[in-house]
Formats: sequence, structure tokens, C-alpha cells
Amino acid sequence: MTDQRSQTKADKPGLPGLLNWIDTGISKLEAMILAGGVLLMALNTCVNVVARFGFGKGLFFSGELNRILIILITFAGIGYAARHGRHIRMSAFYDALPVTGRRILMIAICVVTSLVMFFLCYYSMLYVIGVYEKGRILPALGIPVWAAYVWVPIGFAVTGIQYALTAVKNVTSQDVYLSTAVMDGYRETEKEV
Repeated sequence: MTDQRSQTKADKPGLPGLLNWIDTGISKLEAMILAGGVLLMALNTCVNVVARFGFGKGLFFSGELNRILIILITFAGIGYAARHGRHIRMSAFYDALPVTGRRILMIAICVVTSLVMFFLCYYSMLYVIGVYEKGRILPALGIPVWAAYVWVPIGFAVTGIQYALTAVKNVTSQDVYLSTAVMDGYRETEKEV
């Protein structure tokens, strides 16, 4: 018999009390940042193309703005990917384990990944502080360079929090969760002929 686990939203994806409030708040903030960033990048690029070809001169700040938005979208996106269980997994050994073994392994994976994210957050904060102390500004936009890079430690911190919350969800649940709201499993998409 084939494995018929299916990756679905959990019936009760929430965490207990304050943790659920934090998870929900971060989720809404991430969605707004990602949507706003992508829309602003698209608008900036389209307006720049129209200005360049229609008027012969593009927006002088377009490149810098898009670089800032790429950093923002990338590092907000890693937390979003973790929240929706969309991270890369190599699961040959993991899939061979029974549910309890998968849950224990998932807790260990989430704890270690969370610690790595907080480690990267710490070092990226040191980098941002170093850039801040140099006092450099972006030539076209006139804003400090550190303001563009501040999204890196924020993204790592949010991702670390998300993995920690996933570990808590797996500790408090009987099922295995890839994130606080996504149960482990596969969709059965193949049909026998």
C-alpha cells in the first residue's frame, strides 16, 4: 500500500496563547512587506522603462531602489518560505521513519535551523552596525546604506522565530508539522493506469 499522507493545512494550525498571536502578527507583517515590495519593484521598473523609452531618460534612482527591494523581498521571503513549509528538504531517511521518529527529527531540525538563523542574525547585525559606523549614503536616494541592509538581520530573526515556533508546534502535537500550519506529507498525484 502506498503512503497516503497528504500535505494540508492543519485543522488547528495555531499555537498556544501568546505564541499564536506572535505567529499571526509576523505572518500578516510578512505578507504586507512581500506584497508591497513586489508591487513597488514592478511599478518602479515599469515607470523606469516608460521614462527611458518614452522620454529618453530613465529614473535616476531606479537601480538603487530595486537593489533595496531585492534585499527586502529575499530576506522577508525566507521567513515566509519557512512559515509555509516551502524550504528545501532532503528526506529519504526522514520518510523511512515512523511518525514518532519523523516528529523527533523534525524538532531537532527546527531547533538547529533556528539556532543557525539566530547566529546569522547576530553576525549580520554586526555587519549592519559596521556599515552604519562608516556613515555611507546611497548616491541617488540619499539614504544611509545601512538602511538597505537592515532587512538581512530582520529576515534571519523572523526565520529563526518561525523555526522555533515550528519546533514548539511539533513538541505539542501528535502529528508532524513542517511549519506551524503545514502538516508533513505528500499529495497523491499519480494515478494507476
